[in-house]
Amino acid sequence: MRRATIQALRTARRAPVWRVGGRKPSISFTGCPSLGLRSYSTPKLSATLQSSMHLRTFSVAAVSAVVASGAWYAYQGGSQTPAAAGTSSQIRAFTSNAHAEHPTETARRALLVDNDQFYTATLSGEKPLQKNTDDSDRRLLEMLTPEQATQKLRKNEESYLVNRGKGVVRYDVVQVPSNSPIEDDHAEKIVEVPASNSAANEGQSSSDWMFWAVFDGHSGWTTSAKLRNVLISYVARELNTTYKLASADPSLVLPSSIAIDAAIKEGFVRLDNDIVHGSVKEVFKSNSRRAAAELLAPALSGSCALLAFYNSQTQDLKVACAGDSRAVLGRRGENGKWTATALSEDQTGGTPSEMKRLREEHPGEPNVVRNGRILGQLEPSRSFGDAFYKWSKETQDKIKRQFFGRTPHPLLKTPPYVTAEPIITTTKVEPSQGDFLVLATDGLWEMLSNEEVVGLVGQWIEEQKAAAGAGTGNKSWIRSLFSSQPTQLPVETPKEASTDGQRRPIRQQQYDISGAASRFVVEDKNAATHLVRNAMGGKDKDMLCALLTLPSPYSRRYRDDVTVEVIFFGEGADSRTISINEDASASEEKVKAKL
Repeated sequence: MRRATIQALRTARRAPVWRVGGRKPSISFTGCPSLGLRSYSTPKLSATLQSSMHLRTFSVAAVSAVVASGAWYAYQGGSQTPAAAGTSSQIRAFTSNAHAEHPTETARRALLVDNDQFYTATLSGEKPLQKNTDDSDRRLLEMLTPEQATQKLRKNEESYLVNRGKGVVRYDVVQVPSNSPIEDDHAEKIVEVPASNSAANEGQSSSDWMFWAVFDGHSGWTTSAKLRNVLISYVARELNTTYKLASADPSLVLPSSIAIDAAIKEGFVRLDNDIVHGSVKEVFKSNSRRAAAELLAPALSGSCALLAFYNSQTQDLKVACAGDSRAVLGRRGENGKWTATALSEDQTGGTPSEMKRLREEHPGEPNVVRNGRILGQLEPSRSFGDAFYKWSKETQDKIKRQFFGRTPHPLLKTPPYVTAEPIITTTKVEPSQGDFLVLATDGLWEMLSNEEVVGLVGQWIEEQKAAAGAGTGNKSWIRSLFSSQPTQLPVETPKEASTDGQRRPIRQQQYDISGAASRFVVEDKNAATHLVRNAMGGKDKDMLCALLTLPSPYSRRYRDDVTVEVIFFGEGADSRTISINEDASASEEKVKAKL
């Protein structure tokens, strides 16, 4: 019977029968000639959600109908014409009449994964669904409930209260994987700098150097893990040298902004040189395949890096970006509205400034950028690792002969084509105004715009203010941000489309988002988790549950790994401590281990 069911799902030539809890709920299959697709449906529902691995599209055309537990929404991709739509992998929705046959049974949701196609269904019965896999890689998955989806969203959330009176009062972090294992990573560090090292005047107290970073890995997780371990240390070492040199010069009080930028860049470039070229020297010395596998792993994969450095003494915030992760500052204006200011540029083969740089650095190579990608393949134009775009052809051939590797890219002529040197911006922070900073990998920005992200954090802050006013919990940190501010937190709408290298969210490129604010919701105490929830559906729990149910590697077609950090600036208490915010952290023990 199970084999007959599998065959029926493959061909859609007859109605299959599933055994669930010992009974046989029936499911009908009908065609959809108007779309040029086969569609699996009932008279109440028929829709298709399409994706493309290369375009990473996720667009929506909603068709709703009332079934069993409420309203269903199905989404259809808009990046392809109807004639071509059948060639992409698809999510197809269908529902059974099991409730009509057995109205007393518990209804549950499920996904059937069939190669690159996904089908959702409403099933009945108490027996747990089995995850069976055959040679065609079919898996039957039980749909996450809204409660389970929330647990998955909050599994890796962290929150810290910074009680140091230095301009930062709190920061929240969350990660939601799509790849298995997740290829993103992150790191945070607060360093107390003595007055003599920070070039402060005699009699002044020490200052804090505060670092936050997110790393968007690709082609594996090893490069981002390496950055998590050592990037901040590399940068802090260079900064320490620069500040000491300034303190030794009687004509200087602090190093210049240019000197600080140079130190940060040196930290980035020196680490990447150790990863890409230093590892090769060590491998040739050892002449061991095992050593090569260990030492070359961070060079063979790659990772974007986004680092924020805040000096509490000067209240300068520097953002260093190598890749397409993004930093956005939220600031409240005199009119009571929030404004979103991008502090980084998306550095890809499709960014005009990066295309110009690459063509100037590699004259006579028309394909140095092709289809928005470096040599037609790699999207980020700045990153760590990615040694195949940095090693010479001779080095790649030698590594392949002696250890392992791949044939050099046929267009490889004058490497390196990719650099880890970051572009740095400097912003004066206003803690008294409650500024906040959002750092996130592109998994967030492909779903939400800068203005939506800032508006959502503003909406979340208002909910925290309301809770603080009601006297629930320890909300002193939020009181320190806004003691007498208006209650409304609208976000300024940009007067014209962005031209500074910021890519719009994929969904905005494919369908009209007017009225999209109505789908947002505030359910989380962690601001970073709040952003990810709304990126994946917000109030639309069906969409949220479906996206989080999809297993790796299929989920990668519909959502990326996501890492988000939200840093709140303010004038808080000064007990010289950093404490765990238990209300917004998933595991106190896990968070304690990082302090």
